[in-house]
Amino acid sequence: MFLKFQPFFLIAETPIHPGSGGSLSIVDLPIQRERHTNFPKIEPSGLKGCIREVFESSNGRKIKIKDKDAEINDKNISLVFGPDSQGDEESYAGAIGFTDARILLFPVKSLKGIFTWITCPQVFERFKKDMEIAEIPLPDCFEKIESGKIASKDIVIQDDQNDHLIVLEEFTFKVKEDSNVKDIAKWLARNIFQDNSYNYWRKKLENNLVILSDDEFRDFVTNSTEVITRTKIDNKTGTVEKGGLWTEEYLPQDSILYSIAMASGIKAKKDEDKDCFSEAKNSEEEAELVLEYFRNGVGKVIQIGGNQTIGKGLTRIEFLKEEKDAKE
Repeated sequence: MFLKFQPFFLIAETPIHPGSGGSLSIVDLPIQRERHTNFPKIEPSGLKGCIREVFESSNGRKIKIKDKDAEINDKNISLVFGPDSQGDEESYAGAIGFTDARILLFPVKSLKGIFTWITCPQVFERFKKDMEIAEIPLPDCFEKIESGKIASKDIVIQDDQNDHLIVLEEFTFKVKEDSNVKDIAKWLARNIFQDNSYNYWRKKLENNLVILSDDEFRDFVTNSTEVITRTKIDNKTGTVEKGGLWTEEYLPQDSILYSIAMASGIKAKKDEDKDCFSEAKNSEEEAELVLEYFRNGVGKVIQIGGNQTIGKGLTRIEFLKEEKDAKE
């Protein structure tokens, strides 16, 4: 049973290829998608593996847990993520799990403003439910989500009284400026781009959020991902090898997803083996220490998906912090 929860955002600093294997479609290597909505996602097993790799590559590094020194080492990694081997003597589950990384904001080309972020009511309804599970209160602006609304006129190409025209990709939409969407955009921008070095992106999100209908959003996330053709050249002939031409699909740079880290008590059989978690008095305190170990040890940027050696999959993590005045 999971006792503590930590939502976090994933911001694509480069295109991401969370591959789903082969395909019968025109794209040879598509990305992972939900079966019933076709929305992009990242499987929790892959996400957990990428995060574990960060810890394993940081073996020996010191971090703080409850203002005390702790170490990233094989023992602590096994206690948090589970042991590598599943022999009789080491058969216990890890203390941390993750939900699917779900799409929250998707970047699309805009005739004005270069690009904008789009979302839809269904995405926000899911986000609200997930935050309820994580016991994170959201502000009142999330209570009323309507499609066809924008945060500001920054991407408007033509005013028509109360309605405005925007052009995304080659499609024209009639939308309305809405103060509620503006409040949502400000909340998201404040929590997704927390570092002051991202002031430009914070301001852009505050003014460039568009809520489309569920169907329109599905069409964009289905048809407006990046599809790249790759080749393998034969060194002797200088031409493409047989079978060396294929296509790969990517979530575009600046896509924003979210997931929830879920922690339980340590599952190790012997209390003395709990290492830096041994001072916890109960499972709930252990779960809190597990989350702090994750937050302080994972760093700011991880690599997700394939093609690491060609610079793909660099993703920034930003932890959602509970705002005490969220309902005010």
